[in-house]
Amino acid sequence: MSVGVGVVRVGQVTQFSARIVSIGYPHVSTSIYFQYSHNQTFSPRQVHCTFSPLSTPSFSSSTNMVSSTSATMAIMLLFALFALSSALDMSIISYDNAHQDKATWRTDEEVNSLYEEWLVKHGKLYNALGEKDKRFQIFKDNLRFIDQQNAENRTYKLGLNRFADLTNEEYRARYLGTKIDPKRRLGRTPSNRYAPRVGETLPDSVDWRKEGAVVPVKDQASCGSCWAFSAIGAVEGINKIVTGDLISLSEQELVDCDTGYNMGCNGGLMDYAFEFIIKNGGIDSEEDYPYKGVDGLCDEYRKNAKVVAIDGYEDVNAYDELALKKAVANQPVSVAVEGGGREFQLYSSGVFTGRCGTALDHGVVAVGYGTDNGHDYWIVRNSWGADWGEEGYIRLERNLGNSRSGKCGIAIEPSYPIKTGQNPPNPGPSPPSPVKPPNICDNYYSCSDTATCCCIFEFGNDCFEWGCCPLEGATCCDDHYSCCPHDYPICNTYAGTCLRSKNNPFGVKALRRTPAKPHGAFAGNKKVSNA
Repeated sequence: MSVGVGVVRVGQVTQFSARIVSIGYPHVSTSIYFQYSHNQTFSPRQVHCTFSPLSTPSFSSSTNMVSSTSATMAIMLLFALFALSSALDMSIISYDNAHQDKATWRTDEEVNSLYEEWLVKHGKLYNALGEKDKRFQIFKDNLRFIDQQNAENRTYKLGLNRFADLTNEEYRARYLGTKIDPKRRLGRTPSNRYAPRVGETLPDSVDWRKEGAVVPVKDQASCGSCWAFSAIGAVEGINKIVTGDLISLSEQELVDCDTGYNMGCNGGLMDYAFEFIIKNGGIDSEEDYPYKGVDGLCDEYRKNAKVVAIDGYEDVNAYDELALKKAVANQPVSVAVEGGGREFQLYSSGVFTGRCGTALDHGVVAVGYGTDNGHDYWIVRNSWGADWGEEGYIRLERNLGNSRSGKCGIAIEPSYPIKTGQNPPNPGPSPPSPVKPPNICDNYYSCSDTATCCCIFEFGNDCFEWGCCPLEGATCCDDHYSCCPHDYPICNTYAGTCLRSKNNPFGVKALRRTPAKPHGAFAGNKKVSNA
């Protein structure tokens, strides 16, 4: 006896068919049709099964026995197919059917609508073919996770924030940066300045935002510069406390210029940043040295514009939340946490009691503490924009009785700048950078000093027409039309995008080249392009 099985899915209907043919009795066969359908209104499952003999000859007694055997096998196969249908259905099940018996049930229309609204809110555009659908699948998976977590009545809520179209692995790789080699770690400088004293009383709550010591939440973008934002936030706070002036300072100066130990968009430590500011004699303002979100060359003119200075820095005694509480009661404090968990990624509001460890990978600022319905918390300022968390902040659980490291490791490496005096005289705005000569493409054509020469028409080893990519050190793509930034050097000419690496799905839109100009269009000296 042989068995043949077929599975066909058309729209919302899945049909299984089986044919049983007995060996030695080819004229005896039975077909089974098993149909399962589900529709957009998500009514209970509808299953239809039909037995239909393909031929109806006259049977002898032996034939009847085979027919009976075939029928028995058909019934057994029916149950096997029913089980198979459930397994197959789970692999293609929609968000809605997976949740139709739960309070978190959503229709496909609702999920699609949420996605489209989310795309508009966060200004998301996908250039690569099929990327929008791929991101939608990740979005749905994150939405399921959010609904499941929020249904458990925790002290915090998750939400569809800017990271809702990222897997947790993508989020960690893109926003948390690279950890510094512990062997390069400067020796900590612990101090007893904020060591708890017997009988000492601290305020029940502190919020430096209400004291005007915290600038509006900033956004590090897809650059692993959290360490710079943490250090700058602490310096901005102590400067306001000591001088009365709240000045937004330059994270980009640290990214560009503090390269002795820190690594710009690839990670760093707050203590190194404090060390740089001290040795440099101060730090420039954000207005004068604005944030770009990419590694750049250090602007020496602006580096020398010392708007705010500090005298030193110290580390809070590690693994001591009470010492950290005393420090935060006196000034905003730079802290490091483990922010790589999925709950942290999708945090929206409330006192965060979710899962996280002590593998420190994200720099933030503790700007206060308090209690909400019996739950003690830290007020932590993040650098992912005001759309994340509670207008850019997260309240982390405080006073963990079973953990000296604090929630997400917040008590392991806290540090703060020291400032006792006034700032250097205001240097005023930095002078404009000197005009650089253009880049020479060949004997006849040039591009501006901020552009890269890229050949448009090449024959053999000679270029007969040049174009200019509007970036320094750009990658010229093989299509002779587009180009990519130096930090996104992989050209995906098919999709029109530029990637960080071949295995990294994130990219930026490729740039167009513009025609090069004759040398006479540029005044002054010229330099030969290395591109």
